[in-house]
Amino acid sequence: MKLKVAPHISTLVPYPPGKPIEELEREYGISGSIKLASNENAWGPSPKAVAAIRDALQNLHRYPDGSCYYLAKGLSEKLGVRPEELVFGNGSNEIIGLLIAAFLQSGDEVITSHPTFLMYQKLVQVQGGINTVVELTETMNHDLAAILGAVSSKTRMIFLDNPNNPTGTIIDKDAFASFMEQLPDEVMVVLDEAYVDFMAPEFRIDVLAYIREGRPVAALRTFSKAYGISGLRLGYGIMGVEMADYLNRVRQPFNVNSLAQVGGVAALSDEEHYRMTLQKSREGIAWLSKEVEKLGCRPMETHTNFFLIDVKGDGKKLYEHMLHQGVIVRPMQAYGYPNYIRITVGRADENQRFVKALGKSLKELGYG
Repeated sequence: MKLKVAPHISTLVPYPPGKPIEELEREYGISGSIKLASNENAWGPSPKAVAAIRDALQNLHRYPDGSCYYLAKGLSEKLGVRPEELVFGNGSNEIIGLLIAAFLQSGDEVITSHPTFLMYQKLVQVQGGINTVVELTETMNHDLAAILGAVSSKTRMIFLDNPNNPTGTIIDKDAFASFMEQLPDEVMVVLDEAYVDFMAPEFRIDVLAYIREGRPVAALRTFSKAYGISGLRLGYGIMGVEMADYLNRVRQPFNVNSLAQVGGVAALSDEEHYRMTLQKSREGIAWLSKEVEKLGCRPMETHTNFFLIDVKGDGKKLYEHMLHQGVIVRPMQAYGYPNYIRITVGRADENQRFVKALGKSLKELGYG
């Protein structure tokens, strides 16, 4: 069979997900592995969310609420937004795709940074758009000045991951305000705030202020990280009513399943579990940073539940060496950082095991 495929599709490279624990154990014939590669919540979902999901199982023969009414109600009260300023998706990934589908035409340009979340550029390519990529600064921050310089008459959208994945760095609020003053009014700015829960409140950008001013700004958020329900795929966007209306025109009906909806509502109500996750994440990051530094590596400052580590050697080889010990981390070669790995904070026992495995691998590989 000879398929006729457009060049912008045939040249796409699939997104490389982290290696699942089950695959590692099948491949290496080991058990009891730990995964610190995909920025997941090590403490799992709220018990309230699990209970609500269990109760909802008996209704799986019914279609989900296409409007996510109760989820929108709960979030609007928590965030101080109107329900019609929220758009829900099958993970925040889907909101990225909806924005691109609604507002990008073939030949339009989108500016992203490198390295950052890979899906922005892939979804732009799927739509037939043109990716303009700006390198991060030497301090691994978004280069706002260079991004402004890259704006052209064809620029329709800018994606800014804040905090940035994979670097964990953030955008200064004052620098962002200056950036917005200089940006043409018609260029849409999408702030991907998947990790905003882990940021100290004083560092956060007030996205709502820009939305209230009528600027074409959207914020993306997720229940996958701080709320720990990655497996249900639940994300949302905060944006002006007009922008949200266009996304709902291209959104598939019933795109958020019923279990995700009830789990999300219950997770929002469990402040204790939410605060515990943030506290233990901060404590774990601080402990891990000190320990990897003792081993001769350089941990990078972060505002998330993950951080980069300069292992001062081939990160891919280190990643593979650690797999044999049943520890999954993320090599950064694909992101342009060949000497780095990225790890997610885990539970105390997982963190200790990671440090032990890292020390063994560094010694046997002769790094440092």
